[in-house]
Amino acid sequence: MVKTDSPVPQMYRQEDAQAILQLAFARKEEDGELSRSQLWEIATELGISPEDLHAAESEWLANRGEFLEKQAFNTYRQNRFKHRLVRYCIVNGFLMALNFIATGGLSWSLYILLLWGIGLSLNAWKTYQTSGESYDRAFSRWRIKQQVGRSIGNFANKFLNG
Repeated sequence: MVKTDSPVPQMYRQEDAQAILQLAFARKEEDGELSRSQLWEIATELGISPEDLHAAESEWLANRGEFLEKQAFNTYRQNRFKHRLVRYCIVNGFLMALNFIATGGLSWSLYILLLWGIGLSLNAWKTYQTSGESYDRAFSRWRIKQQVGRSIGNFANKFLNG
């Protein structure tokens, strides 16, 4: 048991109570998972109505789904950027070698390297920017493409299998 010099308060603000409960759950020596029935039992003991818990659970599921979709979108964008970066390195390495062999130095290939590099830098900034209006628009477009792709795939499977 941890002893502190400060007295233990008799009342806690809601944020403090949540923080204490989160720390207690984190210290729990079990596997760290709760069944749904255990969650409902805890909520009942805390005086949380079933309606409030159900609404919170639904909101959590919706937020979790969007969070997972955004993770997939960010991974897709980062992989696409990595492919562009590799292509940039290969092409510019070849052009610089060709320029060096042909002229004994680097001249025209540096212009290509710099101009393409500016575009690539802007693309990197856009790729790793994970908030804002342009990010939200790009995420919405990607999400729609994913949903259309799944719908077409499901239709094709039903058509071919049924």
